[in-house]
Parts: sequence; C-alpha cells; structure tokens
Amino acid sequence: MSASTRTRFDVTRDDLADVLVGQPRYRVDQVWMGLYGQLATPAELTALPKVLRARLDADLPLALTPIAEQTSDGGETVKWLWALGDGTKIETVLMHYDERSTVCVSSQAGCAMGCGFCATGQAGFDRQLTVGEIVEQVARAGRRARDDGRRLSNVVFMGMGEPLANYDATWAAVERIHGDIGLSARHLTLSTVGVVPGIRRLATEALPVNLAVSLHAADDALRDELIPINRRYPLSTLMDACAGYLQAKGRRLSFEWALIDGVNDRERDARLLIERSRSLPLPAHVNLIPLNPTPGYAVRGSPPRQVREFRDLLREGGVNATIRRTRGTDIDAACGQLRAAHEIEAAPTSVTLRVGR
Repeated sequence: MSASTRTRFDVTRDDLADVLVGQPRYRVDQVWMGLYGQLATPAELTALPKVLRARLDADLPLALTPIAEQTSDGGETVKWLWALGDGTKIETVLMHYDERSTVCVSSQAGCAMGCGFCATGQAGFDRQLTVGEIVEQVARAGRRARDDGRRLSNVVFMGMGEPLANYDATWAAVERIHGDIGLSARHLTLSTVGVVPGIRRLATEALPVNLAVSLHAADDALRDELIPINRRYPLSTLMDACAGYLQAKGRRLSFEWALIDGVNDRERDARLLIERSRSLPLPAHVNLIPLNPTPGYAVRGSPPRQVREFRDLLREGGVNATIRRTRGTDIDAACGQLRAAHEIEAAPTSVTLRVGR
C-alpha cells in the first residue's frame, strides 16, 4: 500500500514505521501516542520537526470528510454526516449526559439486515467500513467532547450497520479504542440483531465488552417479520448463543426492544420477553425504546402510557427494565433513524404486521 492510499487511523504501528523510515525509532511511539492518546493532529505534535509534521499530515489524511453537522437537545446531541473517500456516506452521533459522554458509531455504510422499521435498513447496504473509518469516528467525537469541556467515556456500536457482520474490522477497532485511545472494555458496547456466529466468536475474545441484542420480539413468528435474520437464526439458537456468551463472560447482556404500537407492546409480548430473559444464566436487562419515526415505515411507536405499562409488567415479572431516554429525534439522530433524512423517501411499510392486543 502506498503512503498516499493510507488514511490516518487505518495504519498499524508497522505501517507507521514504514511512513517514518529514516526517523529515530522512538518517533513511532511518539506519533502513535499523539494520534491516539492525545487525539492530536500531526500539526499539533510540536515535539516533531515542522517538516515531519507537514509530511505526516500529507501522507496520512483523514478518512472522514464532514458534509453536515446538526445539534439538538441544547447542544448536548451532535450528529455528523460524513463522506468517505469513495463518496459513500455514514453518520455518527455524540451524546452528552450528566455522568458520561457517549458516541454512537457506524460499522457499515448502510445495512443488509433488512429490518423494515430502521432507516438504515430501509436504505440497503453499500459496503463494510475499515478499521480506520470506525476508529476515526471515535477519535473525532473524542476531540469534540474535549472541545465541549467533556471527556468521551463510552462507545456504542449502534449506528449504521450490523457490527457482527463486519466482525474483523469491528473487533480490530474495539482493540484499538481500548488499547490505544484508552477506553475501558466495560464502556464499549456491541449491538447485534442476532448474528449468532458473531456472538459465539465474541464469547472467545479476551476483552469483556458489553453485548446488546436487538430483540424486539420474543416469538419466532413476529420476529421473522421484524428481524429477517431470525429466519436463519431463530430464537432458540439465539438464546443458546446468548447463554454461551454469559457463561464465558459472566456479565449481564441487554435486550433492546423498540416498542411498536399494537405490535410488540401487548401483555403477551411482555410475558414472552420475561420468559426469554429469565431463561438465561443471568436475566437480561431490557432497554425499552419507543419506536422512532422513519419515513419508510408507517407504523407508529407505542404511546408513553403503554411504554410505562409494558415496563411495569417486565419489572413485576422480575426483569430489570428501563425506558431509554430518546435523544436527537428532531435531527434524525435517535435509535433507528440514521440515514433517514438524506437517503430515504417516505413509503408505506412493506411488512405485514400482526396488530392487536
């Protein structure tokens, strides 16, 4: 690979050594720590000679070109639309809370999972992201958090794409975020709609990251409609993989549940979810998310009262459940909305759902 084709966060330490050939050996660690530990640009690495800083800036360009930036929640939520080198577009969301700052990163451009209620799924799949394209989202969000007087503390792989369908790049990014940027594995969360081979592989990894499973239905018939990959990996197979992950890691996992009015917010759905959660070695924590609007899906999210009643049913059944605070809905930055505004045209849902309580 020629220096001109490398992007800044795609290079490995060995690649960087090639770029710095002829320089003292300590320069590799010096530059690496500057890029990752300090989230600095080459121009800011003032311990380096000025000529070298300029050469690094030219030889190691950034992969993400900002197209648009939107803010919401009084500036506490920031969404970026980026263009990649081939013109492909992705989005990243930074969210500040009282106790933490979290970045939601994309692992793919688009998504092939085909979940009809998700704007990214409605748009289809473009390509996998590279390690550097994933890591750079974290680095640039970390810079923004610092500019806002905050410290980036959490990374969630819940943006565009299915992380476990891009496993190698996703895991290499996790290792770099943990080992080089310095975030704790317990503050890194991988989300999946149920890619069972990826869950099983994740159970063998050394880092104890958090696992979030986008469940959304607790019976196969409904989940087949909402989450098409369930036809390949039905709930019995998925629950077995989740149990294996828990046994390997000894850490609670979470189920994500987007509440859709009259579809998966009934008492029956709550009872089935309780059974699924309590069947695991450690009961899963359930994050309830009222379905966020997207142009390509005509069914509405559950009203607030129904959301609360569903939560209460879960708690009565011994399942720890919380209602996720929705952030950035007005700028299409909330769960399931990424890629909504600039790619999707309004259309009726193509999925026939069983409606009724």
